Amino acid sequence: MAHKKLNELQSTAICGNDITSSCLYVSALTVMYAGQYAWISLLVVALVLFLFRKIYGEVVGALPLNGGAYNVLLNTSSKRVASLAATLTVLSYMATAVLSGSEAMHYLHLLIPGLNVMIATIVVLAIFTTLTIAGIGESAIVAVVIFIVHLVSLSVLFIAGIWFIANTGTEILHVNWATPAKSGGILTALFLGFSAAMLGISGFESSANFVEEQEPGVFPKTLRNMWLAVSFFNPLIALIIIFVLPLASVGEHQESLLAYVGEITGGKWLAYLISVDAVLVLCGAVLTSFVGVSGLVNRMTLDRILPNFFLKQNRKG
Repeated sequence: MAHKKLNELQSTAICGNDITSSCLYVSALTVMYAGQYAWISLLVVALVLFLFRKIYGEVVGALPLNGGAYNVLLNTSSKRVASLAATLTVLSYMATAVLSGSEAMHYLHLLIPGLNVMIATIVVLAIFTTLTIAGIGESAIVAVVIFIVHLVSLSVLFIAGIWFIANTGTEILHVNWATPAKSGGILTALFLGFSAAMLGISGFESSANFVEEQEPGVFPKTLRNMWLAVSFFNPLIALIIIFVLPLASVGEHQESLLAYVGEITGGKWLAYLISVDAVLVLCGAVLTSFVGVSGLVNRMTLDRILPNFFLKQNRKG
């Protein structure tokens, strides 16, 4: 049945929640491996994403069907290879949903110590399953709210970091910059930092998996918007960490590094804001997984790889 297509903001929010949530953990990972050169590694990742943006835009423009990489392989290799890639993608989405939900509840556990993380994770998965069944339009409204809150929170953290540096000076930066590069040299540190940073760009491929749900011309805009957000926030937040924290202390606060940076630069209120934001945006990544896997499974069923049962739809589509 016909249903309303997603506009640019809604489409960007659904896939953007996943990729922009990387700021919450990839900054710590990259700084731990690349040290004071972490921001350079993150800029290289932004360059790689720029190249993939061109590839995705061209391929999906020629094949505007749900499925993303699956469709590419289906048209350039064998059905067996494409099926294998699609199966691995489904497993990846399942893992992303569970891990994002669990990580979100770990952040919430910091705010509510008595929370049972396991039960809370199951509840989160159930809630977002229900949202997905209710229709992608309703899911998109929730995704947009989460996305806007996340971008505002990161912007506040960035401004607080600039204000803190302006008032305290660059002493910590000088100390960090004089620290010898880890793992045997600058090039090795940059490579390891780049490898760690690449773990944080999950979600860039998600838009291609629900392209049929988007209004005409929206897909390339989602790629542009995701690339801009990651290219801006990830390197700059890594720079703020290097200005604000001694490198030796990063590992101690790895699981909630941005909340700790917020506490130093803005106080308890900012740490609380970042923690709440982490819960929301990681739950948004759960939604991204469900929407992405729904589009992919639909396309696989149309190609007779999965049973026709998966083509059944409710009134919301």
